Amino acid sequence: GKKSHTETSRNINNLIKKSILIKDGNPVQYHLQTRTDNLNQSEPYRKISFGERDNNNPHKTILLVGETGTGKTTLINVMINYMLGVQREDKVWFEITDDQSDQTSVHSQSSSITVYGFYLQESPIHLTIIDTPGYGDTRGVEKDKEIAESLLSLSKSAEGIHEIDAVCLVIKATQNRLSDRQIYIFDAVQSLFGRDIADNIILLFTHSDGMHPKNALRAVEEAKIKCAVNDKNQPVFFLFNNCQTDAADEDFQTIQEQSWKLSFRGMEFFFQFLEKIKPKTLKMTQDVLQQRKQLEANISNLQSRVHMTELKENELKKTLEQDRKKVKDNKNFEFEVEVPYKEKVDIDHSVAKMATCCTVCEENCHYPGCWWVSDLSWCSVMKDNHCKVCTNKCHYTKHVKESKIYKIQTKKEKMTFEILMKKYDGKIRDSESLVKKLKEELQELEKEKIKLVIEAYDCVETLEKIALNADSLFILQHIDYLTEKLKEINEPDKAETLENIKKRAGEKNMEHWDT
Repeated sequence: GKKSHTETSRNINNLIKKSILIKDGNPVQYHLQTRTDNLNQSEPYRKISFGERDNNNPHKTILLVGETGTGKTTLINVMINYMLGVQREDKVWFEITDDQSDQTSVHSQSSSITVYGFYLQESPIHLTIIDTPGYGDTRGVEKDKEIAESLLSLSKSAEGIHEIDAVCLVIKATQNRLSDRQIYIFDAVQSLFGRDIADNIILLFTHSDGMHPKNALRAVEEAKIKCAVNDKNQPVFFLFNNCQTDAADEDFQTIQEQSWKLSFRGMEFFFQFLEKIKPKTLKMTQDVLQQRKQLEANISNLQSRVHMTELKENELKKTLEQDRKKVKDNKNFEFEVEVPYKEKVDIDHSVAKMATCCTVCEENCHYPGCWWVSDLSWCSVMKDNHCKVCTNKCHYTKHVKESKIYKIQTKKEKMTFEILMKKYDGKIRDSESLVKKLKEELQELEKEKIKLVIEAYDCVETLEKIALNADSLFILQHIDYLTEKLKEINEPDKAETLENIKKRAGEKNMEHWDT
C-alpha cells in the first residue's frame, strides 16, 4: 500500500539528517550515507550499500548497461528517489552514486563494476543494481573481457549474485542509431548469458520528451538486439527524462513538472514489470563464460600446434626432396633444413600481462586473457585440477603463470645420412627405407594436423551453440584462419559453416570489428 505523503515526508526528514549535503538549491542535493563494503583491491568490483539487507524482503537484481553519456548514473538515482517516495514538492534529491565512477580513481581503474545495494526498510522490495562502467572509453576488447570476468567473479563471490531479474539497456531516446561500441557491448552482455536471457532484457530510454521513441526503437531493431516483447510483440521499454536535478525555474515550471512526472511514471511501470518477471539464473552464464574461456584458449593453443605441425612437415618434405636427388650415392649427402623449436619469450605487454603455460607440453594454455588468479587451480582453463587445453591435459601443478610465453622459432641445421640414421635409431638400412620412413612420418603429421583443425572447429561450433550471441569478437578473430585450414584439409562443408557465421556477423555490422 502507498504511504501517505506526510509519512513519507517524515522519513525524508530523518534521512536528510543522516545524509551529506552536496549542493544547496531547489532541489537540495544530498548524498546518502552509504557503506563501501569491499575495498579489497583484488575483487574486480566495488560494493556500495545503503541500509541493512533483510533476507525476508523480496529482492530484485538488475544489471545496467549503457554508454557514457546516456545518463545511467542519473537513472540509478531516479530509481532510489522513486523508492524513497521523494516528490517534487519535497524539493530534495538524494544520490547513491559517487563521483568516482566518472573519475579514474585507483579503484575504478582496477574494478570494472559497481554494485549498489539499496535496502530501504520501508520499501516493499530490496534492490541490487549492478552498474557496468560506461563504455565511452576506447580501451576496447580487453576492457570488455574484464567486465565479463567481473560478472563471473561477482557470481562466485561470497555475497554472490546468482540471478538477475532484468538486464537494462540504457539508450538515449533521441539516438537514431546505436554506436558500434554500444552494439558490441550489448552483444557482449548477451553472450555472457544463455539464450534464455532475452526475455529479461529491457530498454530504458533516457532524455525522453515523453513522445514515442521511434528513432531509438528503430536503432535497436536495426542493431538486431534481442529483448523482451509485450503482448503486441513490441519491445518492452520505459521512458525517463534526466533533468530531476536541474534547479527549479519558474519560466519552465510546467515542462519541469511534466518531466519529473514522466520519469516517475516510467519508474512506476518499470517496478511493476520487475514484480512480475521471473529471474534468470547465472548458472548457465558461469558455464558459458568458463567454457568460452576454455574454448578461446583452446583455439589459440590449437593454432600454434597446427603451426608447429606444418613446420615439421616442411622439414620432412625438404629432407625427402634432398634424399630423392641423392639416392644414387646414398651414403654421403649433406644439406640444410629449417628445424622448428620452442623458446620462452617475454610477452608483448600491449597484448597481455600474464599467461598460464604448461612446462611439460611447453604450450601456452591460457593466453591472452589470463589475469588476477594467483592459485593456478583456479585458472579458467583448469577443470578438476587438470588443464583442458594442453596436449597432455596436465595437472595444474605442472603449469606456471608468468609474463613469458612459448614461441615457435626455426633454425637451420645440417643434415646428413648419418644424422638421419641416428635419428631413426638404426632402423634404416638404405635410402629406400629412409624414404619410406619419412613418408610414414609425414602421413602421421598430416593426420595430427587434421585432428587439431577439426578440434578447433568443434570449439567454435560449441561456442555457437551455448551463447545467445556467438558472433562474438573472439570467434571472428580466428575464423579466417580456421576457414583456410579447413579447406586445406578438404573439409569444404565445415569451412562453409564458418563463412556463414562470419557473414551473419557481417550483416549485423562489420564496422565495429575493425576498431
